[in-house]
Amino acid sequence: PSGGEHDRSFERIVGGRRVDGVVLMEIRLADERVTRLQEVGLPFVTIGHTAHPDGTCWVDLDYATLVARCVHHLADLGHQHLALVNRSAELVAAGYGPSQRALSGFTEAVGRRGLTGVDLCCADDAAGGEACLEQLRADHPDVTGVVTINEAALPGIQRALERAHVVVPRDLSIAGVVAGHWAEDFRPPLTAADVPTEMGAHAVDLLLERIATPDAPARHLLLTPPISLRASTGPAPAR
Repeated sequence: PSGGEHDRSFERIVGGRRVDGVVLMEIRLADERVTRLQEVGLPFVTIGHTAHPDGTCWVDLDYATLVARCVHHLADLGHQHLALVNRSAELVAAGYGPSQRALSGFTEAVGRRGLTGVDLCCADDAAGGEACLEQLRADHPDVTGVVTINEAALPGIQRALERAHVVVPRDLSIAGVVAGHWAEDFRPPLTAADVPTEMGAHAVDLLLERIATPDAPARHLLLTPPISLRASTGPAPAR
């Protein structure tokens, strides 16, 4: 997070050298916090990576590739009209890495497969998911397949689908890149690339290496977990 008290807390930690190293999250493509850590020489690792991460240690998901794989999976099932339910408008506008790379992967894959695609920003909570799904159905009734990286919106998406008597995957297929427990809690269980639970542990391991050998070449891990085929995707409905 950034702004207000978050910025002041970050500066107290960095400026006061109160820690031996930092794991930094919620990375933007252009992130002043990364620049600040480089300036003061404090060892750090990011979960996520900037647009130009040379010389930094980081762990991230390959959102562009994973979202593209979801698109190709839906296209293989015959879906021609797809939607990306992205993160909040504020995060997208701020250049939040996963949201930007998800949009890039979606746009590229939709174009490659000759599909029509629409992207929607969605607030990161259940109410946002409800509103987004209702907007999608009202404005884009031809959409039969959805890809999302917004796991916090899934309960609201589910409620909106049930209220509208939309049956997944008979009427609408949904796939995404989310944590495994979010995918398993969806009904029916969500076809998804499950976000690895060990990303934090990988970041800590890299940070300990960085602290122990600060002059060693920077390392990174770009993870591409497989798509777990569950029950939320199926053939495109005949229309």
